[in-house]
Amino acid sequence: MSAQSTASQAARPYHVLFICTGNSARSILAECALRRWGSHRFISHSAGSHPKGAVHPMALTLLEQLNYATDGLRSKPWDEFSEPTAPPLDFVFTVCDQAAGEVCPVWPGQPMTAHWGVEDPAAFAGPPDKMLRKFKEIYLQLEARIKVFSSLRMEGLDRLALQKRLDDIGSNTPVPA
Repeated sequence: MSAQSTASQAARPYHVLFICTGNSARSILAECALRRWGSHRFISHSAGSHPKGAVHPMALTLLEQLNYATDGLRSKPWDEFSEPTAPPLDFVFTVCDQAAGEVCPVWPGQPMTAHWGVEDPAAFAGPPDKMLRKFKEIYLQLEARIKVFSSLRMEGLDRLALQKRLDDIGSNTPVPA
């Protein structure tokens, strides 16, 4: 990030968009986790390339068990974030391999991007208790990455160093804050 973007960034929080294909589980979990762990520095959003139209019931169950407010969560298309009225994005993270391979819209704000792919818990077939465990496992993977990301001292990093850190977080390479 340039000195100019860092100075202008001090005036507003960073906008972060998490993307997965259906925007029903992984990206929703990541959106909520960043709201918790980065609430003072970040505004989190989620979207899908082909949204399912509803948040997965097991994602809602898990989030409620973890004391997240779930009202207002919705499955939405990523086009909402490429419109002129959309907030300028600072970061866009894909959390599924399929969305990472798709051609994305042009995002306002020229955000930094990285792939933080995790397994799709909605694809898990099994009894509800095991499905809930799978959702929690995926949530914990995303939460660990988000904790590292939200603790980064971005004002001290140039764009290239920051991109390396973002990529390392996605590859599960330990990244000191």
